[in-house]
Amino acid sequence: MKLRNYKAILEGLLFATGDEGLSKKQIKAVLETDLDTVEAIILELKQDYEQLERGIMLVESKDTYHLATKPEHTIYYQKLLESPHTSKLSQAALETLAIIAYNQPITRTEIEDIRGVKSDRGVQTLLSRALIEEVGRKDGIGRPVMFGTSVDFLTYFGLKSIEELPPLPESVNKSDVSEEADLFFENFEAKMNQID
Repeated sequence: MKLRNYKAILEGLLFATGDEGLSKKQIKAVLETDLDTVEAIILELKQDYEQLERGIMLVESKDTYHLATKPEHTIYYQKLLESPHTSKLSQAALETLAIIAYNQPITRTEIEDIRGVKSDRGVQTLLSRALIEEVGRKDGIGRPVMFGTSVDFLTYFGLKSIEELPPLPESVNKSDVSEEADLFFENFEAKMNQID
């Protein structure tokens, strides 16, 4: 395979892994190539991103490679973060938020077990809006990331603490948790949209 093809694949892999990134060893295993080729791909990709017209760069941190935004564009990222979100949370994001709020700390796999579907996009949306955050890693195979609600979550929903969430009925199954919490969050979402 040509180096150019490897670069495109690596770029996609780095995008897909997000904050977790990839080590040279992982890249070598996934691309099924040697370490010299991996280093050449990384070097070329890094040089590509150093061009002025590119908005991202390749960063190495603790032997792991990530895609990151360029610091010289920080003012624009701050504007984006400070601007009010014009779109409301999707049903999937609300369900995911409800599950996290009532079951925290919780891993992505546990969220998916409750929802019965993949929750990657919902988790990413909630992380980007700072409504949830990583709160540690679970002991066990792969040490998966655990998520919990953030201070911004409390502020957004007008809560002083997580204990102010409405109680769930005594006899409850997992789908009831999701439905009850969805109603709570939808009411708050409607109120927040009226304020905006």
